[in-house]
Amino acid sequence: MQKALKWLDAKQVKYTFHNYKEAGIDAATLQIWLQHFATDKLINTKGTTYRALTDEEKASITNPVNAIALMMRNPSLIKRPVWDLGNGNYFLGWDENKLSEMI
Repeated sequence: MQKALKWLDAKQVKYTFHNYKEAGIDAATLQIWLQHFATDKLINTKGTTYRALTDEEKASITNPVNAIALMMRNPSLIKRPVWDLGNGNYFLGWDENKLSEMI
């Protein structure tokens, strides 16, 4: 996240940062994101929060309703950053070259 924020500042791009780890995330936003990203991409399956889930919880992420409930309960499961570029365009993760083309 620090790289992304520094990059935006250096490019003088206006942005709004929503820290869903602290402020939480709503189901409606997660539903929109799941229209753009596969569940196994949106959920950070390599993080410690995911590894701490039970096998049953891990298996349940294939169901969008269950995945949303898990992400709302554990926002640290969500990969960062999620970029809302406007006009229904979204990007997941950090790739300076791709973002330069999009912003």
